[in-house]
Amino acid sequence: MPDSLHAARQHCRSLQDALDRLGRQELGRITDWGRHLAAVLPVGGRLLAAGNGGSAAQAQHLTAELVGRYRDERPAYSAIALHSETSSVTAIANDYGFEELYARQVAAHGRPGDVLVLLSTSGRSPNVLAAADTGRAAGLLVWAMTGPRPNPLAARAQDALCVDSASTATVQEAHLVAVHMLCEAFDAHAAAPERLTATVRRAT
Repeated sequence: MPDSLHAARQHCRSLQDALDRLGRQELGRITDWGRHLAAVLPVGGRLLAAGNGGSAAQAQHLTAELVGRYRDERPAYSAIALHSETSSVTAIANDYGFEELYARQVAAHGRPGDVLVLLSTSGRSPNVLAAADTGRAAGLLVWAMTGPRPNPLAARAQDALCVDSASTATVQEAHLVAVHMLCEAFDAHAAAPERLTATVRRAT
């Protein structure tokens, strides 16, 4: 068997194993997160998200689904990917150092009761850890999406979804699935009051 084909099969097997564990262990957490966001965002709360590299892309994917839409038509909600405003990012990195890149933005944009989602495959990125500390001090609810436990980010967050895989690529791919399931859970819970109102109207 060619080495490339063997590697591709190993990659698929790694992802399948991670998704099996995600389905067994994390669906309740993801649903709870979606329910909480559905209680916070429609009443003026905000979601902030951050990561580095591929995790930054995942963070931006999450915020795009909330500001735009995931699947069904619904209102826009406030969600900001902290790496995406290039002038702030470069100014903060230049003036305060890369470790403060996200913490300073959390201090600027976060309010008590907002949600901060931090993604890191290692759970050890200094700028993400600093953001977690700043977020908790400012009264934000901090959630982490990481690779295997134990890691510093999971320990600093109030709740953490940890993908148990030695492969960075697998962790990132599982995070994307988790992001989509979070959006599905959010949409389901955010729409529930509308469904309840419609049911009441039909009953009366």
